[in-house]
Amino acid sequence: MTLLTLVRHGQTDWNLARRIQGSTDIPLNEKGRADARTAAERLEGTTHHAIYSSPLARARETAEIIAAQLGLGAPVLVPDIREREFGEGEGMLVSEYMQTYGDWQSPVPGAETLEEVAERSMGALDAIARDSRRRSTPLAESVIVVAHGGVIRSLIAHVSGGTLPRDGDPIVNGSAHRFEASPGMLRLLDQSVLI
Repeated sequence: MTLLTLVRHGQTDWNLARRIQGSTDIPLNEKGRADARTAAERLEGTTHHAIYSSPLARARETAEIIAAQLGLGAPVLVPDIREREFGEGEGMLVSEYMQTYGDWQSPVPGAETLEEVAERSMGALDAIARDSRRRSTPLAESVIVVAHGGVIRSLIAHVSGGTLPRDGDPIVNGSAHRFEASPGMLRLLDQSVLI
């Protein structure tokens, strides 16, 4: 078993403007760096053995800030926990996206579905948990994974059978979501733990 704490990256200027980032590599803003420091402070009370991150700059910098504050090694970059690709929707304001496509489930040219995001992210988390078990067996490790709102949302939806997150439940910048990973299984422990 491996405990996984998925942390959403800190705020970017595009988050603030409510613009869809997807795979566009937007850096953290100052509020985002503060989000990362706050996340690290909240995580200080528990033991963590390693940290992983999406390679996109906003997640990577969040992970670097957390790692430095918690005394962890450099984040291991995992391409398959990058944000959902929104295709023609990337760069649009959320209001424009909703007006054009209707909702997050609608097909968008060039975009990944939430199911595709969940599938690749589940594979990445399975590999992270497998690495953790190799390092720590017979003990369990606790690792931090800095990811994106679309990735976390798709994972929560997948493991809950689509019952969570509820409509209107945000995946807030700097929030944490705790999972337990066992071979072939991922289970949600806590959702939207604000940090």
